[in-house]
Amino acid sequence: MLTTDFFQIEELLTPEQRLITQVVKEFSDIEIKPVIEGYAQRAEFPIQFVKKFGELGVFGPTIPKEYGGGGLDYLSYGLMCQEIERGDSSMRSTVSVQSSLVMWPIYQFGSEEQKRKYLPGLATGDILGCFGLTEPDHGSDPGGLKTYISKTQGGYLLNGSKMWISNAPFADIAIVWARNEDGRVQGVIVERGMPGFSTPTIHGKWSLRASSTGELVFDKVLIPKENILPDALGLKAALQCLDHARYGVAWGGIGVALDCYETALRYSGERFQFNKPISSFQLVQKKLAEMLTEITKAQLLAWRLGILMNEGRATTTQISMAKRNNVEMALAVARDARQILGAMGITDSFPIMRHMMNLESVTTYEGTHDIHLLILGAEITGNPAFK
Repeated sequence: MLTTDFFQIEELLTPEQRLITQVVKEFSDIEIKPVIEGYAQRAEFPIQFVKKFGELGVFGPTIPKEYGGGGLDYLSYGLMCQEIERGDSSMRSTVSVQSSLVMWPIYQFGSEEQKRKYLPGLATGDILGCFGLTEPDHGSDPGGLKTYISKTQGGYLLNGSKMWISNAPFADIAIVWARNEDGRVQGVIVERGMPGFSTPTIHGKWSLRASSTGELVFDKVLIPKENILPDALGLKAALQCLDHARYGVAWGGIGVALDCYETALRYSGERFQFNKPISSFQLVQKKLAEMLTEITKAQLLAWRLGILMNEGRATTTQISMAKRNNVEMALAVARDARQILGAMGITDSFPIMRHMMNLESVTTYEGTHDIHLLILGAEITGNPAFK
């Protein structure tokens, strides 16, 4: 029996949320899954999905409709991330970056003119964005960033670089965080084509191979005053963006786990050894039972977090716990699924190994596994370990 909603969580969703889940799942099944193995093998970004995601409505679903967004709630956004990541983590990363790290900061911290200029095109996929916070020497410690802006005639000069930036090689705009002359972190909008701005691609990845990852390099880039995000001042603003993205990651991990579990369950019923399906063996049943249990716990955690997000009550530490737990759960499920599939689990005939490699990045980006432990530890004890 193939069941991945063991506690009838679907009953907690509205009819609209159930429809959204079904539509996006069908998109993943029909559009992403049949082609994604090839793109991953070639380490190629399927750029055609950008416009398709816009048509599907998964870019900026929580942004108000007046700016081109979906005007939906956070549970709907989480369910979208879950179903996109059933297809591939690279594709959910594209959605997360566009929605939570580009559109949300423009909506939250931008001027009315900036919202009108950028958000509708980002929602349709006519504009692709990226988010520049991580630097070559500053990952878990973004407060140490060295990219800086200084006032000049006609605006500001931006100098420095960013590293491990999803969407960068194809992005039309970048939300970049730099230190100003007062020593405070400031968010700015950088547009492709500005002199001195380049986005070299990072090659040789074994993970998120269908995602386009690159650097952002700024060599005396002139940023006009109208490209400064007026309310994006202070590192807290950048970290608020990451909270929204991590929320989507928590749901996305469930999508990976569901795909791995369902694959392993089907395979275990079709694979015969010793004249019977391997699903009849106790150790295989143990793996499947534990996988479903952990998925169910993660579903309930994400659902409750979605309710808190809708009410504006979710905290950074709650989001950290969900991101860390659900990605760790997904990685454990993928590894057990790989064992159930045996040698077939390492081939591209099944999605397991691709998911497993992708999760090695997901467990690191937007706050590493250990950093999220320390965020929670600081909340529990009142004593930050990383300062």
